[in-house]
Amino acid sequence: MSGIYLHIPFCKQACNYCDFHFSTRLNNKGDVVNSILKEIEVRKEYLIDKNLKSIYFGGGTPSLLTNTELAMIMERLRAGFSFNKDIEITLEANPDDINKIKLEEWGREGINRLSIGLQSFNEEELKWMNRAHSAVESVNSVKMAQDKGFENISIDLIYGSKFQTLLSWEKTLLQALDLSTRHISSYNLTIENKTVLGTKLSKGNEPAVNDELSSSQFLLMLEMLADNEFIQYEISNFGKKNYFAVHNTNYWLGEHYLGLGPSAHSFNGNSRQWNIKNNSLYSERLKTGKAFFEVESLSLKEKYNEYVLTRLRTIWGCDSKEIEAQFGFSVADHFKKLIRKKNNFIIENSGVFTLNKAGKLQADGIAAYLFL
Repeated sequence: MSGIYLHIPFCKQACNYCDFHFSTRLNNKGDVVNSILKEIEVRKEYLIDKNLKSIYFGGGTPSLLTNTELAMIMERLRAGFSFNKDIEITLEANPDDINKIKLEEWGREGINRLSIGLQSFNEEELKWMNRAHSAVESVNSVKMAQDKGFENISIDLIYGSKFQTLLSWEKTLLQALDLSTRHISSYNLTIENKTVLGTKLSKGNEPAVNDELSSSQFLLMLEMLADNEFIQYEISNFGKKNYFAVHNTNYWLGEHYLGLGPSAHSFNGNSRQWNIKNNSLYSERLKTGKAFFEVESLSLKEKYNEYVLTRLRTIWGCDSKEIEAQFGFSVADHFKKLIRKKNNFIIENSGVFTLNKAGKLQADGIAAYLFL
């Protein structure tokens, strides 16, 4: 079964750390939505398996969609694809967009999972991030969604900022646990060059992330969430039993997916496609029938490297037998020789290699070491 990702490239305001594609100019939102509807039509043959087990509204801020816009997209998806009876349909939402009316509308349209971008419970830190919501809204939005019957809720948290100590991060995690959600995604702050924070850092007006403190915060999080029955099924993602994110798990396990909307990526096993990162140009090209995406065919080397990069981050790990079946004996031999040189960072179980705590702190570097 396959998945669909929809990129809704609009936000009320720009978060100071964000480098995703979005616009704060909402005047052409209707044009982009109509173009996404058109793209569903012209690209519905991309997926060989049209039985969907996940749909993910990401962004940007999908909670800015009106009910009419969301309903049109869902109607077009239902017309072009079949939905698995257990399909997961996720909508990313900011706390300040959540209210009782919207929650009811989302439920009627089939949304059964919310990913709420809390990021922090610290008022000063939220202002520094340029988030549009308050710390009180962070808490109230989750409770409101739960009261409206949403059981499958994920919250996002960021650690590693200049506002945090190990003690304050522990307090943040305790607040998050007190909300009783079934899933938590938590990311180490990364200061990208073209963001507001990146510009300030380059001018000496913002401190770099303290890697030693971030590592301590990461390890504290592993301990606290494990004590509360969360399973770390990917480096940054923790879910209670039966509440792993289906859509993101598809990515890490190499399932096929179609990306819709400006900047969205697609993958069919042999190639990647990515849509143009320009809202107006995206809409114009959909209207005129011109190419609105680029394609990259993947070599065996690229497929193997991607397998290692994604799978090593998960509890499913890298399976040497699977590598041999997919990429051949010589590639599997290359992998086994190198992975065993990282014994201090790995756990091996019947030819399946996963990272231990120390390895999780160096996941990307270890993966790069294993690349062809």
